[in-house]
Amino acid sequence: KIIASANYMLSELFQLDEPKKEDSADFPINGNSDESYSEEEEEMPDSDENGSYSNSSDPPDDNKAVAIIKSVGELSVPEKYKSVHRIRPSCAFPVCHGTEERCRLVLNYVLEGLKSVDSSVKKEGDLPAADPSTPIPLKYEDESTSGGPECLENQMALFLDKMGSFQKGKHSSQSGMIPGSWQYKMKLQLILKSSKAYYVLSDAAMILQKYGRALRYIKLALQCHDTYCCLCASMHPEVLVFLCQCLTLCGDIQLMLAQNANNRAAYLEEYNYQTKEDQEILHSLHRESRCQVFAWATDLSTDLEYQLSVSCKCYEAAYEILLFSNLKNQNPEQRIQVLKRMGNIRNEIGVFYMNQAAAVQTERMGNKNVSTTEQQLWKKSFSCFEEGIQNFESIDDATNAALLLCNTGRLMRICAQAHCATEGDFKREFSPEEALYYNKAIDYYLKALRSLGKRDVHPAVWDSVNWELSTTYFTMATLQQDYAPLSRKAQEQIEKEVSEAMMKSLKYCDVDTVSARQPLCQYRAATIHHRLASMYHSCLRNQVGDEHLRKQHRVLADLHYSKAVRLFQLLKDAPCEFLRVQLERVAFAEFQMASQNSSAGKLKTLFGALDVMVKTKGAFQLIRNELVAESEQISKDESSAENMSPPDSSTGLNKEEVLKLLSIFESRMSFLLLQSIKLLTSTKKKIGGINEEEVVLKTNKQVYSLLLRATANKSVTLLERVEVILNLLEQLTHNSDASPGGIQ
Repeated sequence: KIIASANYMLSELFQLDEPKKEDSADFPINGNSDESYSEEEEEMPDSDENGSYSNSSDPPDDNKAVAIIKSVGELSVPEKYKSVHRIRPSCAFPVCHGTEERCRLVLNYVLEGLKSVDSSVKKEGDLPAADPSTPIPLKYEDESTSGGPECLENQMALFLDKMGSFQKGKHSSQSGMIPGSWQYKMKLQLILKSSKAYYVLSDAAMILQKYGRALRYIKLALQCHDTYCCLCASMHPEVLVFLCQCLTLCGDIQLMLAQNANNRAAYLEEYNYQTKEDQEILHSLHRESRCQVFAWATDLSTDLEYQLSVSCKCYEAAYEILLFSNLKNQNPEQRIQVLKRMGNIRNEIGVFYMNQAAAVQTERMGNKNVSTTEQQLWKKSFSCFEEGIQNFESIDDATNAALLLCNTGRLMRICAQAHCATEGDFKREFSPEEALYYNKAIDYYLKALRSLGKRDVHPAVWDSVNWELSTTYFTMATLQQDYAPLSRKAQEQIEKEVSEAMMKSLKYCDVDTVSARQPLCQYRAATIHHRLASMYHSCLRNQVGDEHLRKQHRVLADLHYSKAVRLFQLLKDAPCEFLRVQLERVAFAEFQMASQNSSAGKLKTLFGALDVMVKTKGAFQLIRNELVAESEQISKDESSAENMSPPDSSTGLNKEEVLKLLSIFESRMSFLLLQSIKLLTSTKKKIGGINEEEVVLKTNKQVYSLLLRATANKSVTLLERVEVILNLLEQLTHNSDASPGGIQ
């Protein structure tokens, strides 16, 4: 008894620094700070490893307490002696430098104490001694022979059932120790001390990212706790809070193991390593318990889904403990931490299932039917997101709730993509199922914005949700425009819905705020205006009769083309898109010219179209610069003896697209110049010579002649063709400057 008490006292001398700040107030501080160990203290299972000592940072140069002992016989009566002066707050021995060293010394003294207690139990030889090398039979099926997460539910039920039994005052000891005896009280204290030491070691390993070691230590901590639970008739609230902390840390470790699967071999090696000291402590624990109540939480699995499920169950178990022990009100910070982790892990699992569903969808591209597997994965993912949102909302965490709502919106978009018909592009129509899921996605993004309330709450998340919402509206409008459901809706209704969705996409596309996403927003807005302009242009071509509607479409097409051009001009990496818009504007002008009767009106439209072409000079300069840079890079690579492989293009220029656009540009330029020459010639004959028009006519003839020669030569390179166009545009620019404003 004296040896066990002495070893416990020695273990108490080493301060185990609490690894987490919020944990420091989880155990009550002893009031009798100047007294050494006593029988009364034996009965307090909530004695903290910090004992009576504060977290002072005083230097450990006066940590020795001198005890006044009159005779050796009085050693058996702890109350007979007291320390001369108060033990200094920082009570780690000078020889101890690190947390692990202190914990190891504590465990060493705990082990010696446990040996003393075990050797004093009556009829020790008749008791079944546990051998560390012999497997201990489990009370339930092993994970490898059971259904993974399904089995986890059963194990959790067993665990919670056992936790419920503590409330009824049940306990069981295999060694036959008598409750209330000194061995019983001392073993409780020693086991709890070892559990706390292993917890601190686990947290220290977690910080060092040694997750295999961390799981091994938390497993030992929980095995100690299991034995403590088997011996203890009733659970003290402080011990339950500590168990909650252990399970929370275990959940963190399992999550980290799942996220770092590449180092699994190293973690497995760390996990399986065991010291002789740990084996002997387990030997003592096995005398009282099988130490398997927490086995479900501490297995190192190779299955990612199982690891994430275990992590989630650890947090759920921690929260259940806070609930049924009515501790959540006394420990609000602990409750918030557990709920935050539950929300986070449910998001992780939801994303895991969502990515799996997306992978299954990719694999079945040839099959138009949505598989049952996909639907099951959607349901699992949605359920996880929904529960995670509830967790975050219960602690008023608007930012994380918004992120999970955003992920739910992404899941709805994956569901919409899965319902995309693949019968063939000629039969493809935007389906009602796609519309349904895209609208659901929009609802979740709007909920996310409502959750945040305003941008100031979290600007980055706010901008991200706005971007996703804009993307969803844009995708839905684009699909409806490209694969119009004409079998179900009238053309006018489709155009109205496309226009509304595009304008909503613009509303949530912030082109003004300076950020990394600003160029993307500008490109998106320019594309939207281009698509709307193209749609109204097409409507105008196909519209017959209603002159008011035709005029409206003409105005809208011109407006959106202008906005698209302005936005594309801001971007330095979209010359092809800019050219395409300008060529559509030229085609729009040609269409208008076809319906004009007067020569003056036609000339005005013609010069307007040529002016549009002149304004493409900047885009051609960008293209030329990229082609020159690419040509120089190729020459450099060819001259280098080291580089024998074919050089990769360093630019993002699509040469096929440039060639296609250049051919159209040359064709339309040739047409406009020819028409202008014809009209100017006929006008000159009718009203006589006008100096300004003669200059324009002469320039146009010269440019037209040069263009014909350039297009006739098929041996010129792309770069040379671009150079010719730039030269011709330069001449037209001077011509434009010299001519009167009325003609323009």
